[in-house]
Amino acid sequence: MMPNPPKLLAKSKRQNREITLQEHLLDTEQAAELIFRLDGRWGRNWCRFFQIACEQQKFLLNLRVAALFHDIGKANEDFYAAVTTAGFKPQTLRHEHLSALVLCLPEVRTWLSKNSALDVDIITAAVLSHHLKASRSQTTQKNGKVYRWCHTHSVKTSVELYLQHPEVTAVLERIANIAGLNKEKIPELPKTPWRARSLWEQAYKQGTQAAGQFGHKIRDDRQRRSLLIAVKAGLIVADAAASGLVREGHNIQAWIEDVVHSQPIEYDNIAEAILNPRAEQIAKRTKQPFTLHRFQEQMAQQSAKALLLAACGAGKTFGAWKWAETQSRNYEIGKVIFLYPTRGTATEGFRDYVGWAPEADAALVTGTARYELEAMAVNPSEAIDDKDFQADERLFALGFWSRRYFSATVDQFLSFMEHSYQSLCLLPVLADSAVIIDEVHSFDLKMFDSLVSFLENFDIPVLCMTATLPPNRKEQLKKAGLQVYPTEADREFLPDLEEQENHPRYHLKPVTNFDAAFDKAISAYRQGDRVLWVVNTVDRCLAIAQKLQTALKTDVLTYHSRFRLGDRQKVHAKTVEAFAFHKDQVDRKPAIAVTTQVCEMSLDLDADVLITENAPIPSLVQRFGRANRHLARGREFRAMLYTYAPPSNLPYQKDELEVAVAFLRELSNSDVSQRQFAAALEHYVPPERDSDGSAPFLNSGYYATPGNFRDTDEFAVPCILDLDLPKVEAILNSAKKYEKEPFVINVPKQWADLSDSRPSWLPKYLGVATWEGHYSEERGFVTKPLEEVELG
Repeated sequence: MMPNPPKLLAKSKRQNREITLQEHLLDTEQAAELIFRLDGRWGRNWCRFFQIACEQQKFLLNLRVAALFHDIGKANEDFYAAVTTAGFKPQTLRHEHLSALVLCLPEVRTWLSKNSALDVDIITAAVLSHHLKASRSQTTQKNGKVYRWCHTHSVKTSVELYLQHPEVTAVLERIANIAGLNKEKIPELPKTPWRARSLWEQAYKQGTQAAGQFGHKIRDDRQRRSLLIAVKAGLIVADAAASGLVREGHNIQAWIEDVVHSQPIEYDNIAEAILNPRAEQIAKRTKQPFTLHRFQEQMAQQSAKALLLAACGAGKTFGAWKWAETQSRNYEIGKVIFLYPTRGTATEGFRDYVGWAPEADAALVTGTARYELEAMAVNPSEAIDDKDFQADERLFALGFWSRRYFSATVDQFLSFMEHSYQSLCLLPVLADSAVIIDEVHSFDLKMFDSLVSFLENFDIPVLCMTATLPPNRKEQLKKAGLQVYPTEADREFLPDLEEQENHPRYHLKPVTNFDAAFDKAISAYRQGDRVLWVVNTVDRCLAIAQKLQTALKTDVLTYHSRFRLGDRQKVHAKTVEAFAFHKDQVDRKPAIAVTTQVCEMSLDLDADVLITENAPIPSLVQRFGRANRHLARGREFRAMLYTYAPPSNLPYQKDELEVAVAFLRELSNSDVSQRQFAAALEHYVPPERDSDGSAPFLNSGYYATPGNFRDTDEFAVPCILDLDLPKVEAILNSAKKYEKEPFVINVPKQWADLSDSRPSWLPKYLGVATWEGHYSEERGFVTKPLEEVELG
């Protein structure tokens, strides 16, 4: 047996500073106690969120004990070598897997069970899964690794453990103190090295057996499951806080007191920060005094769990902020979070609303937020002018804890349901908030499953909203606890909304084929109209734009998903500007753009003529919502909607387009309102399977590995164009690695080089694509000569 080292280290040396294992375990316990203290708002809201208010003391005790145990497995020779010597040192076993093994020793379980408030299964589960790298099976993860508990690829067959070290003993004494356990009966941990056919193998067998039994028990014991996931998530949060704050030189107690235990949102904070300046901006743009619609006033009175269904352009977003204002008066909360399905819509939401707040209170949270904020600063809107919204990146997700108002992609906050680490670190923020989730019609089945499960299992003020929703989705959200607004009875008292939704703002006219649609586009643009053409694939988008540009001899905008992020941001801005609302007709210029599905969600585009390929009914209704959005050309004007059959069903299913044809046939050759489209959608859209309310976060028991929040798109791969490789390499060698984001582009998989011939410095998730002959900053990535693209 090897002698104990003088110190056990929890981390590698950083700037000549050592953090011992004992220090880190005590720091993590302190962070847990301070963040979730039961006389604080975050602690109370956390327990409300997880619906464990009756077990608050039990939660905090189990969390503190888990915090003290979570890294005790670092007391081994492999980990010590890894943090005390240069270079990579492989670990025979993951340290948290060893920590959980210690908790599976019979003498440890017996000792802890002397306090009936300690749930040893919950503590073991939290410890084993706190790095989200523990599975019950040999399943290979998407990064190619296997995280089965105690699985090893190492050729080593034995690992020396330092469980008799004075630091470990001191931690066990701390556990005895806080749990009221007999210090005289603290178990003596084994001196035996980890190896096969030892007491550790027996502990593993007992642990996996306990894990299986526990998994079955929590299926029928919802209260215990709630306590489990509150402790599991709480440990991840406390560990992240302890590690990050110490690493960056913060005093844990002072930082948490300042950031976590700040004042709640008070009576008029939201009006002062966001609603009043936004109302002034709208009044300036429309050149008339701003007044709330009756339905916006009534939105403020809706329940803490609501589903808003109102027409595109009706003013849902302003009404949603009024709802949040009421929730901040009914609940003691410190945050409002607005979630969108895409980065582009989240950025627009930030620009229009959240950005009005003081820079210390507002946050944009997307996968590319740092770049988006810097780009916005180059050409700032009135809301964000002369403000710096950047969070402290050194603290990662913790850098957002101090913010009050968020515009974010839904993945950033709800993917904790799939064990996303970033999302779990933001979970205390979510639990302290009122949350608004926009465009729920657009969620794929996997996202919608997570949404339903979220609504069913957590207690939080939440407003979902969209213009239209298939009946079975509406029913599922109602069963999950949302109250629909407005009801038919409500509409009797909402003349402004009724008038807006029933106003015949469109004239629908299917045309025979692509050539007929093309002629309509040419004619409309030459007459001075704004023409928006929406197609189902990028190739056809590019080919049609080229054909229009040749015919019109003018620039034709294209907007789709196959741009480098930096270029996509520019074409997004140009498209939004070309189709922006203008009160005075003299300011309303002709425009023409060809886009794909990216235009369907939350974009304030106002076209006079909208041409679209047939698509699933919900997509069609959203596309139609980009026309005559503000009645800017007067109440007698009707936007023309031209539809035609695409040359291929893809990317949709044949039956989806067949139903869409019937939907269009019913309303064709007539003036149509948004209410008529919504009613026809409810009649024609076929039902989809119901969500079963399950989610990995809820059902994984002892285990946890990251999953996918969205249905994965295996067709597209993130890449760097070959001509950009020198620039990206220089960026990755700098301190500003996020600056690579403008160069990332999603291309079809067959056009991405994912082989070992890629540069070794390039992150594994990025492929390489060819610029020459395929890419232009104005058009994006082309996969074949546009003359070969079939248009219909």
